[in-house]
Amino acid sequence: MKYRRAGIVASILLLATYGPVIADVLPDDRADILYHLYDGGGVTIDGPSILVRKKVGKSISFVANYYVDMISSASIDVVTTASPYTEERLQKSIGMDYLRGNTTMSISVTNSEESDFTSDSYSFSVSQGMFGDLTTLTLAYSLGKDEVRRSDDDTFVREADRQFYSVGLTQIMTRNLIMGMNVETITDEGFLNNPYRTVRYVDSSNPIGYSYEAELYPNTRTSTAIGIKARYYLPYRAAIQGEYRFFTDTWGILSHTGAISYTHPWGAWTFTGKYRHYTQGQADFYSDLFPRSEATNFRGRDKELSKFVSQNFRLQASYAFLQDGWGFVDKGTVNLIYDQLLIDYDNFRDLTTGALVGEEPAYRLDAGVYQLFISFWF
Repeated sequence: MKYRRAGIVASILLLATYGPVIADVLPDDRADILYHLYDGGGVTIDGPSILVRKKVGKSISFVANYYVDMISSASIDVVTTASPYTEERLQKSIGMDYLRGNTTMSISVTNSEESDFTSDSYSFSVSQGMFGDLTTLTLAYSLGKDEVRRSDDDTFVREADRQFYSVGLTQIMTRNLIMGMNVETITDEGFLNNPYRTVRYVDSSNPIGYSYEAELYPNTRTSTAIGIKARYYLPYRAAIQGEYRFFTDTWGILSHTGAISYTHPWGAWTFTGKYRHYTQGQADFYSDLFPRSEATNFRGRDKELSKFVSQNFRLQASYAFLQDGWGFVDKGTVNLIYDQLLIDYDNFRDLTTGALVGEEPAYRLDAGVYQLFISFWF
C-alpha cells in the first residue's frame, strides 16, 4: 500500500497491547517472535516481528519492537487505475513503563518507513489504581507526524499531524466480572488522502463512459469513539467477552462495532473463538461515480470511506510448554491465529467486471489473516 496511517496507531497499540493491564504491576519479562500474513483482494502482506520486554529493578520496564511488512498489491484500486507494485514497510518502536506506588507511567516512540511515506509518533499514558485496585483509570496521549511523498515525483512532499487522546476506566465488578469503558478522540491536520488515488466521473467523450481525476480531501478531521467491554470468568476457568464500539467523525462517517468471544482452556491448550460485526456509513464527500469533473469541493473514492458491512471470524489456539522452565526461560507458549475477513461494500463498484458504467456490481472482499508467534517468559 502506497500510503498508510501508521505511526500513531502503532504507538497506541504498543501501549495498549504490551502495556500494563493493572496500574500497580509491571508487565512480565518476555519475548515474542511473530510471523504474519494477510492475503485477500489482490493484496499480500507478510513479514516478521520481534518484541522484547525487560524489567530493570522493581520500578522500570523497557520494551522494544521490530516489525516488517512486505507488500505486494494488485488490489482493485490498483488494477483499475495503476500498475501492480511491491513495497516494504519497516517499523521500530521503543517504550518504557515506570511504576510508583499505584501509578504506572508509560512512554513510547515509533518510527515507520516506506519508500514514499515516513511516520514518527510519540506516546504517553498514565494508569492509576484506586479503591484497593478495584478501579483503574488510564489517560493516554499520542502525537504523530507524517511525511507523504510520491515515488514518481521527487518534488511532491506533504505533511500531516495526528493527535490521539484517550480516557479509559476498568472496574472489577465482582470476583468473576470485569468491565471497561474507553473514550478516544483523534484529530488529523494536513495532507490526509492518498497521493496516488483517483476518483471517477461521468465523461460521455470517453468510450468507457467515465474518466479519472485526483481525489481531494479536507485537510482536517476529528473522530470520536466510545467503547465498552465486559469479560466474565466462568467456573471452569473459561471466559466470555463482549464488546461494543461507536465511532463518528467530522467527515460524516458513523459506525458500530460489536464482538463476542469465548476462551476455553484444555490442559496445556487454550482455544479462543471470536466473531466481530462492523457497519459503516459513507463519508459526506464519497462517491463511486461523480456526475462531472470537479463536481464537489471535496471528493474521494476510497472504498474505506464508502458504506459497507464487515464480518470477522477468529480462531486461536495456544499451547503452553516449558512449564517447569529451561535455563533462564520460565515458560513459553506457541500461538496460532486465523482471521477470516468478509467485507460487503454497498456503493463501491467492481470495475473489473466490464459492466456498463453505473451498473457494475458491488465489490466484495474476502481475506485471510494468519499469525504465528512464540512467546517466552524469563
